[in-house]
Amino acid sequence: MLDSVTNRPELPPEIARRRTFAIISHPDAGKTTLTEKFLLYGGAIQMAGQVRAKGEARRTRSDFMQMEKDRGISVSASAMSFDFSGFRFNLVDTPGHSDFSEDTYRTLTAVDAAVMVIDGAKGVESQTQKLFEVCRLRDLPILTFCNKMDRESRDTFEIIDEIQEMLAIDVTPASWPIGVGRDFIGCYDMLRDRLELMDRADRNKVAESIEINGLDDPKLAEHVPAHLLEKLLEEVEMARELLPALDPQSVLEGHMTPIWFGSAINSFGVKELMDGIGKYGPEPQPQSAEPRQVAPDEKKVAGFVFKVQANMDPKHRDRVAFVRMASGHFKRGMKLTHVRTKKPMAVSNPVLFLASDRELAEEAWAGDIIGIPNHGQLRIGDTLTEGEAIRVTGIPSFAPELLQGVRAGDPMKAKHLEKALMQFAEEGAAKVFKPSIGSGFIVGVVGQLQFEVLASRIEMEYGLPVRFEASQFTSARWVSGDKAAVEKFTNANKQHIAHDHDGDIVYLTRLQWDIDRVVRDYPDLNLTATKEMMV
Repeated sequence: MLDSVTNRPELPPEIARRRTFAIISHPDAGKTTLTEKFLLYGGAIQMAGQVRAKGEARRTRSDFMQMEKDRGISVSASAMSFDFSGFRFNLVDTPGHSDFSEDTYRTLTAVDAAVMVIDGAKGVESQTQKLFEVCRLRDLPILTFCNKMDRESRDTFEIIDEIQEMLAIDVTPASWPIGVGRDFIGCYDMLRDRLELMDRADRNKVAESIEINGLDDPKLAEHVPAHLLEKLLEEVEMARELLPALDPQSVLEGHMTPIWFGSAINSFGVKELMDGIGKYGPEPQPQSAEPRQVAPDEKKVAGFVFKVQANMDPKHRDRVAFVRMASGHFKRGMKLTHVRTKKPMAVSNPVLFLASDRELAEEAWAGDIIGIPNHGQLRIGDTLTEGEAIRVTGIPSFAPELLQGVRAGDPMKAKHLEKALMQFAEEGAAKVFKPSIGSGFIVGVVGQLQFEVLASRIEMEYGLPVRFEASQFTSARWVSGDKAAVEKFTNANKQHIAHDHDGDIVYLTRLQWDIDRVVRDYPDLNLTATKEMMV
């Protein structure tokens, strides 16, 4: 892969073949289906589970939480690793639902590229735009897949224009659709001059590929009906004149996105996209950290926790920390230093994920994502190294937009409730605030659906029915500043003060006016809506 921006040394082959990426999209654009097909092509599963098939068959492999199966949405980001044509893909599937965007933001700190899935009929939707902005902030390379071309969809040029305008990024077509909706028969591969034909009869069959020499090859007419062929020739000619050609360097810098067209449910266009990720996607990148950056080719192992998932296996109260390896070659049983507590940790049973199956990871290289089962030592934002005190930066925690009080159905079980809430707070599923006056907790989330998910998980995983009730507060801000000023402020505003699960001081407010008043009366205090995770 071209790497002319920096004069970084070449990566060891094991690291260079890794591609770690997240799939982002608006809910319902077909992201989970696409993930399934990736696993199908990677040989990880034999048969893709249709997300909306009947009965047992509709359990998609990458959604393992009961609620995800019931609702057909992805709630938690799951990680999967598989091999495909010489590359090692580490794929992180993110929740598309906006109520879980914080999980997605954090996931994007752990990947080197993003695959953006858009629906051919709907184009760029609000949630896609929000996630895209996060990719922008981090200059993540983006590859685009326009899905559902076998349904009625918009004009190809219109879709490309919309991406260019709304997301301010150059778009270059890697393939061009032939026909649309019912007439959709396949794509013309613009990078390799090939004809890809879709098989509508068998959804799990790999598309047929026909080699042709350019658009004037008479073979085209044998496979493409005349009216579609005429339109194809005209459109491709226009596209080649009007749209920029693929520039691999520009893709890596995040200024250009190649777009593939296809239909994930029909397994069509997926393989071309995967080839594209291998060929144009970035190798593992350096990770920003204090006091110095971590480069993937360093000999010493370093990694950071970007997600904690509790109770993945309902039979065991387990917690798995998802760790992105930032450098080195990790081997099972290695002793690593947990930088926050300065304690050594022997990592004896790290796991690799294959959707809901996991296997012991004997080794992992920079770029890989492994799970480390632990009993609460590891939190989001923690860094593990071979002794050096490095702290990975840039993992955000956002102020919640909705706050509610929470009560256990059984008052005798208040202690159990506290334990459950702390677990979810460490997992990053919710913010939990303990007001300094009165008992009880206030739970803060980004979207209403998270309350439902929390209530259902606390009941399923802890056997505790709970109810959320309205709270007088509407937003929360972290308080920082000079110690004396903070003390003076907290003493004067006791009924508004709480602590989060890290023990940091939080100011709970009812109105924007409260915040403005504090800014006016306490000029040496800082109220912030985000904080770096686990400093």
